[in-house]
Amino acid sequence: MNELIVEHQKEYDVSPDIVIRAPGRFHLIGDHSWFCKDKTLSMAIDLPVYVAISVRDDQIVRFNYIQMNEKKKISLSSIKFRKEDRWANNLKAMIYGFTSGGFHVGGMDVTVWSEVLPSAGFGITTAIKSSFAYGIKNLFFPTCSDVQFSQIIERGNKLFLGISNCISDIFCMLYSEPNSCIVTDYSENSFERLPFDFEDVTILLTDTRVPRISVWDESTVMEPENMLLLGELKERKNYVYGGWQYDESPSEIDEVFSVINEDMRRKLKCIMLEHRYVLDSVAALKNKDFAKFCKAVSRSHDGMRDLYLATSPEIDWLVKRVQDFDQTSVRNPNGCSRVTGKGFGRCTYTILRSSDVELYKKKLLEYERIFSFHPICYEVKPTKGLSLCDFS
Repeated sequence: MNELIVEHQKEYDVSPDIVIRAPGRFHLIGDHSWFCKDKTLSMAIDLPVYVAISVRDDQIVRFNYIQMNEKKKISLSSIKFRKEDRWANNLKAMIYGFTSGGFHVGGMDVTVWSEVLPSAGFGITTAIKSSFAYGIKNLFFPTCSDVQFSQIIERGNKLFLGISNCISDIFCMLYSEPNSCIVTDYSENSFERLPFDFEDVTILLTDTRVPRISVWDESTVMEPENMLLLGELKERKNYVYGGWQYDESPSEIDEVFSVINEDMRRKLKCIMLEHRYVLDSVAALKNKDFAKFCKAVSRSHDGMRDLYLATSPEIDWLVKRVQDFDQTSVRNPNGCSRVTGKGFGRCTYTILRSSDVELYKKKLLEYERIFSFHPICYEVKPTKGLSLCDFS
């Protein structure tokens, strides 16, 4: 953070009025089923983003992203999406989220610092947007409620960037605590914080550096008719976490899905299974059952690979190496790995016994020799959400 303060003072010749820290984040299970009003399990991690802001007395906003070595400048009287502004569009979107809701925002000088660039994934873009919005809230509208804050981010995402709003990202940013996960229930617009306190395990995020090449258009799954079909298979069950589950009768599923092609059936079945794996992982977290948790994660990756087709050969190779670490523990695995994020390449997370970390890193060297991609591995821990920094 010291580098951020120094660079801010150097660029703008003034000290920040506020510095905000936001965590990185990744989704463990359910990252491709939120649009079905299902559930997602997420974790805030200690790959932080820092944003420093100084208030100006005019209508100009200047942005400086240190690691990108790029600077942008806009006028609050004319906020427009410009393709060439790339990362700065996310910051402009947050301003728009405020102004479109009737909040008056003043001029600012802004500096962004992040250890990991947005292109890697791990929720860095979300962290940049959330930390900037949190800074505006605290500088100009300190009484703004969490509900209003969520709506501000949602307006910026939908109306300015034209992207869907993922409420699990907001819950993760606002309510995460150390050694915990957040499970989001989209049907209720609610969340629960769950303990993540397995002993002697390590969490590793790996940027495999495999380019994301979407082999199919995920928006086809989001078609209203597909959502209606999934809705037909949802059953109210008071004894089930969240109060409902998908019908698991093969004959009923086949009958409902008989009106769609085989490819779409596989993808919708994967979404149904993802909900089951979220429920299994939640139960495992509550019961501190690491083996059951690993089974849920591994099965989820298998579904992403075989049904949803959202992995890549390189990622599947790396995940399989983790599954092979202990051949004697198929029923009681001591580790798990899964593709995370948008999929179709790039990122995985791995949770394994701390004693196996060095073995995993050796597999990364083997991966590099085979596939010629240089992976980057981050050892992370669950951390708290958005916070103001004391930089005095």
